Amino acid sequence: MDPLSDVLALLNVEGAISARLEVGGSWSIRFPVYRHVKFGAVLSGSCWIAVEGADMPVHLREGDCCLLANGLPYVVSGEEESEPVDVGAIVAPTAECVVRYGSEVPDTVVIGGDITFDELNAGLLLDSLPPLIVVRGSSDLAQALRSALELLAYETAAPRPASALMTGHLAHILFVQALRAYLGSLDAPSRAGWLSALTDPQIGASLVLMHEDLGRRWTVGELAAAVNMSRSSFAERFKTLVGVAPFDYLLQRRMQTAGQALRAGDRTVSAIASEWGYGSESAFSNAFKRVMGHAPSHFRKAALH
Repeated sequence: MDPLSDVLALLNVEGAISARLEVGGSWSIRFPVYRHVKFGAVLSGSCWIAVEGADMPVHLREGDCCLLANGLPYVVSGEEESEPVDVGAIVAPTAECVVRYGSEVPDTVVIGGDITFDELNAGLLLDSLPPLIVVRGSSDLAQALRSALELLAYETAAPRPASALMTGHLAHILFVQALRAYLGSLDAPSRAGWLSALTDPQIGASLVLMHEDLGRRWTVGELAAAVNMSRSSFAERFKTLVGVAPFDYLLQRRMQTAGQALRAGDRTVSAIASEWGYGSESAFSNAFKRVMGHAPSHFRKAALH
């Protein structure tokens, strides 16, 4: 698989719950800290979003989508500077997951929700994301998002059978498409981490090679030659863009994938060690503990309880 698919598989993306916010007049709402990722999209009208840790408020218009990934509080408002009210002070959502606030006739409708991951591997993606990603509805990159937004608008407008299931799947699709659009918008790596490094022609190509065969005993020289770089230049550029050396990156991904197999609980530690090319269970255990912080047997016991 490609690197993004591999990591998303390790994350076990779940808990994608959508809600609909219908607002009008003068309004401003503060949202508290959250786990992992928040997503939002403007179905009609416009609003401002100010994220703690981001440089300045961002204006969102109809069709725009955003991902928030630093877990800190944020404010959504109709005006750039207005006194916010805590979301907890607003009337609780109805059974239709619709929150209405401000004037009786809304001039802005926003869809939003949460994307949560397996806590064990959440940092794989969160450490690579900026605090706020905005995908403009007017961009070519947003074309694939529009169908998902139309369906989310339909599903959240009124209660329907299995709507929670539908909105969960649609939010998952929206999340992946937003990540794709973010990668497509980068001309060059914008921050240290494997996700941003995918946009570099040579380092990105080496990451794809690694993920196509994580079990292969790659050498730095082999990877460098495959992307037409000298060994020293490749090693230096890889660590600069990804944040770790090539061998460390490979080891982390191998042990994280092995950890997923251990948590499944249906294979022996010895069998998993052999699959990853370790001649002894003890050698595998030492490598696993170095990356995951626990010996394989303890890791499995903790996961099963």
